[in-house]
Amino acid sequence: MRTTVGIIGAGPAGLLLARLLHNAGIDSVVLESRDRAYVEHRQRAGILEQGTVDVLRAAGAGERMDREGLRHDGIELRYDRKRHRVDFPALTGGRSVTVYAQTEVCKDLIALQLKEGGPLLFEAEALAVEGADTGSPRVRFRYQGSEDVLECDYVVGCDGFWGVSRKAIPAELTRVFERTYPFGWLGILADVAPSHDELVYARHDRGFALLSMRSPSVSRLYLQVPEGTDAEDWGDDEIWTELERRFETADDWRLERGPITQKSVTPMRSYVHEPMRHGRLFLAGDAAHIVPPTGAKGLNLAVGDVVTFARALTHEKETGSAELLDTYSETCLRRVWQAERFSYDMTTLLHRAPDATPFEDRLQLARLERIAGSRAAETDLAEGYTGFPFG
Repeated sequence: MRTTVGIIGAGPAGLLLARLLHNAGIDSVVLESRDRAYVEHRQRAGILEQGTVDVLRAAGAGERMDREGLRHDGIELRYDRKRHRVDFPALTGGRSVTVYAQTEVCKDLIALQLKEGGPLLFEAEALAVEGADTGSPRVRFRYQGSEDVLECDYVVGCDGFWGVSRKAIPAELTRVFERTYPFGWLGILADVAPSHDELVYARHDRGFALLSMRSPSVSRLYLQVPEGTDAEDWGDDEIWTELERRFETADDWRLERGPITQKSVTPMRSYVHEPMRHGRLFLAGDAAHIVPPTGAKGLNLAVGDVVTFARALTHEKETGSAELLDTYSETCLRRVWQAERFSYDMTTLLHRAPDATPFEDRLQLARLERIAGSRAAETDLAEGYTGFPFG
């Protein structure tokens, strides 16, 4: 089998890249180790930056997102029983975010790929990337019980942190930067209408809490818990009681309870692999970088990567110049590190470390008061949350 671009992974990054390349007249093959049902139902991020929304629309994948997604023009910060709303459009020249689950993005892109795009092979397990530093890289993969080879001009690894793509870059050429946090997020899905019409980020002495949503009738909520927590150790009533404590305000706002349909614990880490390119192998998304979910950046960073690659390859096709492909890693990493910085700032602003001192507690409150009282500080948060420019 042969193609111009071999794409490993049919998450939102790989699927969107296939769509962008199709629209540019460039052929590709997508290899996905899981089956279609798994890809369309795995729960992941649900906040789309303005730039991500714009890209999906331009790619022809925005119809259902525009119909069912929830546009949000701000978030609410809670601390010391106070409430402060950050108005995104007023601070960023009209930018906003959209609540639309990654599962729905994948469903939309899969439908388009199967209808109009190149081959999308589910249950096709990539085994290795070979010859990345040559003019003809190959992906060895297992499909329908036998091994095969995908010959490519380029390979893009969108196969996540545990995939094979990153392993094809020689260790002596790489640098890794990472940080593991001593806490995680206990997340729940609940069949109850959200108790607020925008996301609520709460800093509390007992730990962080987040009020989010999947739809007008389904709430998504999170609690900061110690690293290594088992979600089943928390009873439903215990979860709701703790959420009520951490979201408490001085006014009459109340958290609505409902049946919990899913609960899980998400670990918190920051990770960057440099470079994001080796020869004709390009890394995108979690294969190259991970951010703690506080800043809602993971999916959006992956979109930025594949937009950068698609633009670069289209530029080469139209001009014969590989200049943009040669600077892919540097271009992506500038945005990646700004997102890492923003996510780290949000995480340390709102989470209480297990060994936090009273001095550090007061610093957090001072930082929050600064955001609430300074348009400049508030603008910095709004610009980071709604997204850094692609490229």
